[in-house]
Amino acid sequence: MIETAGLALATLFATIGPIGVAAMFAALTASENAEARRSMAIRGTLVAACILLGFALVGEHLLIGLGISLAALKISGGILLLLIGIDKVFARSASGTPATEEEEREAETKQDISVFPLATPLLAGPGSMGAVILLMAGAEGDLTSQIIVVSCLFLILLLTLGALLSASQLQKHLGVTGMHVVGRIMGVLLSALAVQFVLDGIAQSGLVSV
Repeated sequence: MIETAGLALATLFATIGPIGVAAMFAALTASENAEARRSMAIRGTLVAACILLGFALVGEHLLIGLGISLAALKISGGILLLLIGIDKVFARSASGTPATEEEEREAETKQDISVFPLATPLLAGPGSMGAVILLMAGAEGDLTSQIIVVSCLFLILLLTLGALLSASQLQKHLGVTGMHVVGRIMGVLLSALAVQFVLDGIAQSGLVSV
């Protein structure tokens, strides 16, 4: 149980990236008042929670219905998470699932960014969706482990909400360098977890014994 919780917390923290998302949120809502920022932070987190919970509950079944094996899911998901981890190590973006330039330009002109780009792709992006599916697949057949994964998901989202609500203060105290340091540390951790997912997938495929 402790191992499952530790893996879930580390993976979800690295893929969702509360600190990086908070920095992006602070930049996008700099002209908004405190009440508007609070409303957008809560609404965005709730929408992201619904999206990620949906992927946690039915994502694996959907992929199986498409004929995608669990081994293939682990390998492809591990590769995706590895790419995100590399981006974090080199501080190429404020979060693991950045918006495109077109999306960022659109976000800058929107008054309410709670659904886009906050809920998706910043919180519920390809990395976090893939991570949730992988974690739930790894806990397949064990209801307790699945409950732990879902609980860890909500815990990280609560932490993220706290970071969003205190985004301005967090950015002021950590500074740009501090946020990059945290991001790089999580990038290294995420890269290691991603490689482990790939190795597990290869071993599970039966092609190579790892």
